[in-house]
Amino acid sequence: MPKILAIETSCDETAAAVAEYGDKPFRVLDSVVASQIKIHMATNGVVPEVAARAHIQKISPVVKESLKKSGVDLEDIDVIAVTYGPGLAPSLLVGAEFAKGLALAESKKVLPVNHMLGHLYSALISNPKLPLPNINLIVSGGHTHLVYLATGKKGLPGKYKVIGSTVDDAAGEAFDKVAKMLGLAYPGGPSVAKAAAHGKKDYAFPRPMLNDKNYDFSFSGLKTAVLYKIAGEKLNVRDPQVQADIAMSFENAAIDVLVKKTIRAAKEYKAKSISISGGVAANQKLRAELDKAAKKIGLPLAIPAFELCTDNASMIANAAAIMLRQGYKPVEPEKIKIDPAADL
Repeated sequence: MPKILAIETSCDETAAAVAEYGDKPFRVLDSVVASQIKIHMATNGVVPEVAARAHIQKISPVVKESLKKSGVDLEDIDVIAVTYGPGLAPSLLVGAEFAKGLALAESKKVLPVNHMLGHLYSALISNPKLPLPNINLIVSGGHTHLVYLATGKKGLPGKYKVIGSTVDDAAGEAFDKVAKMLGLAYPGGPSVAKAAAHGKKDYAFPRPMLNDKNYDFSFSGLKTAVLYKIAGEKLNVRDPQVQADIAMSFENAAIDVLVKKTIRAAKEYKAKSISISGGVAANQKLRAELDKAAKKIGLPLAIPAFELCTDNASMIANAAAIMLRQGYKPVEPEKIKIDPAADL
């Protein structure tokens, strides 16, 4: 069966995966992720140049480990897939240049993969027979999209269309900024969720753009409402209960908007399934609320495993396999170019 080596370095995770596809279902043989969380805790956020230096140190060992654990020799790899964007330019460059060098040395071709496409298709890894058309909610640190995914040929995903996106802060970005306001640890998403679990008082923050007829999102105003509440009532954000109450109130508002717009889109577009992807898809409350709402309208909800929500190379390998089966052709290494601002 054809084999793919996938490389992902769009932000602060150095990742590689080996997978196979073809007549049998797509299968990840091994996946390795080297996290930089501890490095970026010192600055309470990702510094691009620092992330790139860490990628340089980790990328060769990560790729070697993935190949070794998968039991596949580099010479037996048919295609090298690499994330070309969107993401941090210094980080993307490390992965792209490493993939180029590897491909040139081994006379391989390279398939450039959009990071967001990796997220879009990630629910299909464990749900390959997910009914289409599908409405996918992509929620990550830098992006919030609602995407309509049509039925394609031979059971493959077909054309996709972004029907809604954020007009300012992405959901994950808003979680990070609220975490900073509350003095919670980086990364902000898990910290806010952990604190929210102990919340008691709901401040009933606004639900921006909830009743708008479009499917766009806005989280900047919600973030500002949190800031004004803290400042206006002179709340002690070092008090664990205050942290918990603010975190719960913010999380309730953000998730309410995400869930209701996703469900409305599924109804309007006559979707046969709903899926969620991206780092914020690891949020337990979001998973539970969307599952509950999907069941009310009788649609299956597909959610990637936790390790497939955050950045990883398995989703890049999966997207590459789907692209190859759709007829996309890998290119010569020198044609690979990064695009930090790429979108779906």
